[in-house]
Amino acid sequence: MSQSSLRVAILDMYKGEPNQGMRCIIDIVGRFNAMVDFKVFDTRGKGELPDMKAYDIYISTGGPGNPLDGDGIWDRAYFDFVDGLLEWNRTQEVKKYMLFICHSFQMACHHFGLAEITKRKSTSFGIMPVHKTPDGLDDALFDGLPNPYYAVDSRDYQVVQPKLKVFEAKGAKILSLEKIRDHVQYERAIMAVRFNPYFVGTQFHPEADPISYIANLKSREKRERIIEMKGKSKFRDMLEDLLDEDKIYKTNESIIPNFLRGAINDLMDQKKMLSN
Repeated sequence: MSQSSLRVAILDMYKGEPNQGMRCIIDIVGRFNAMVDFKVFDTRGKGELPDMKAYDIYISTGGPGNPLDGDGIWDRAYFDFVDGLLEWNRTQEVKKYMLFICHSFQMACHHFGLAEITKRKSTSFGIMPVHKTPDGLDDALFDGLPNPYYAVDSRDYQVVQPKLKVFEAKGAKILSLEKIRDHVQYERAIMAVRFNPYFVGTQFHPEADPISYIANLKSREKRERIIEMKGKSKFRDMLEDLLDEDKIYKTNESIIPNFLRGAINDLMDQKKMLSN
């Protein structure tokens, strides 16, 4: 790593198990290897957390299970770490940047008191349209993406019932909402939030690419489960969506790269100003 490189910490919430999502995240971060170095921390499996002073940018991954469940040790340490980053940004001139993905996003929304976390009536799994809100239309996280854009959704839980007074008090903004479902009365889940200028998160998996999706479908059990949930027609539609360059290809090439590019540029500007 060169002296001028920035450091990225990837906080693994997959319980230490090999996961296609982690492969995708590492692949995306690797596209910036001329400017950043990275290290993976097994946060959920082993309680590993980085030295806050040593890293500039943080990506907290998705993971299975109930986001409200923890053992009272790793999860408490994780929330203390997140609060420590907030305090750092309140007091220091050079900021820390954080991206929360899926499971981590749900945990963050609960920790910050922004919304309710509830179990879905059924598992959401597939390539879904996601709609930008007015605030999302102007957010650099979604530069290059249409409205709606498409993302891989895989979750049994959801972030709903936003506490708008808390959003306003914290300066947080809802950036995206779940697809419109005219045939049911369920509330649309919150799919992305700008927590503050330096923290942002998505309910879906912006790292997903066709390779990771197909790897999931290699399991006969998973294929049969999806067909049982969605039917054969929608399953075939999902396979076609994998080849559409305007769907998850575009999301994979946009959201995390936009986050990293914005953080890197801002950090370089901040450090340059301090060196003058």
